[in-house]
Amino acid sequence: MFTYQVDEEIQLKLMELSDAEELFELTNSSRDYLREFLRWVDGTTAAEDTKAFIQSGLQRFAENKSLTTAILFHGEIAGVIGFHEINWHNKSASIGYWLGENHQGKGIMTRSVKALASYGFDRLDLNRIEIRAAAENGKSRAIPEKLGFVKEGRIRQAEWLNDRFVDHVIYGMLASEWPYTYNRKPAESKPSDSFQ
Repeated sequence: MFTYQVDEEIQLKLMELSDAEELFELTNSSRDYLREFLRWVDGTTAAEDTKAFIQSGLQRFAENKSLTTAILFHGEIAGVIGFHEINWHNKSASIGYWLGENHQGKGIMTRSVKALASYGFDRLDLNRIEIRAAAENGKSRAIPEKLGFVKEGRIRQAEWLNDRFVDHVIYGMLASEWPYTYNRKPAESKPSDSFQ
């Protein structure tokens, strides 16, 4: 099972079906907060929906297409972060994330994004990592800005969200620009070994 130690407080862990109830409870307790910018929240009405999300993530991980992890803060699920889609040919990936409302303001997500990006550059030999956020989502946009990602542009009316279109702001980082490393290791010889 994939785990990655961020620091003494935070660990990233590949989700398992046994995490469904805890993750659903976190989603449910933060429902109003999360739904402002995450359209999937309204469709997540039971732990079975969360289990289906986890199962899909595990399948895509097994196919070496993505990586979806729980963010553990002092051993408790605080949110989710991962590479939505890994393009091995172009050595690029996109990071997505969300954090439960009660875990805001502790630097959890900034540290998690920093660690996952470092893992992508150092261990997976990625060349480019992208983060997209709704233009009005100041909290999500603050993270790539703090970490030095370059604001590369704005996609107008990129997403239909809560009865309106929202623009997305795109941030990018190249391996040659990334100032942080965690556990630099030569890239694996083939992508299927990359997560090991």
